[in-house]
Amino acid sequence: MSVRILALVGSLRAGSHNRQLAEAAVKLAPAGAEVALYEGLAEIPFYNEDIDVEGDVPAAAAKLREAAAGADALLLFTPEYNGTMPAVLKNAIDWLSRPYGAGAIGGKPVVVIGTAFGQYGGVWAHDEARKSVGIAGGKVIEDIKLSIPGSVTRFAETHPADDNEVADQLTEVITRLHGLAGEPAAA
Repeated sequence: MSVRILALVGSLRAGSHNRQLAEAAVKLAPAGAEVALYEGLAEIPFYNEDIDVEGDVPAAAAKLREAAAGADALLLFTPEYNGTMPAVLKNAIDWLSRPYGAGAIGGKPVVVIGTAFGQYGGVWAHDEARKSVGIAGGKVIEDIKLSIPGSVTRFAETHPADDNEVADQLTEVITRLHGLAGEPAAA
């Protein structure tokens, strides 16, 4: 059975280290797992219940919901902006949480990881994302964590996929998430 893991990146910057980390996840996915890097978070309008109307949901938001609904698990990559997650990631979580009680991520395993310039690797942002996605209905896997500090210097000349320590840690994260996503749902 193949497990589809949807990767959402909270940074829109082309050279984002979190995007590079997500690219590494795609490359390092174990046999039986597919990590799909979602494109298009920048096109999704800010969540507004007035435009979240059945049959008339903005196309970009509907595409995100469809991608999440088709995934077995989610892997969120987030930097830390002013002590929390970027607005683009929070907005994606908000769209995925609706319709209330029937959101596209309901009960799906979700892991939050990432890298940031600071000495703690974005742990505040990761904690905030876990809190938000858990309230949105995702099944947050609290014991799978990866917060890589010093991204600006660590990845200045090395892609995360070429950093042996990071590649090993990332492979472990994906392997564990793959195992959890492949488990049958509890009745």
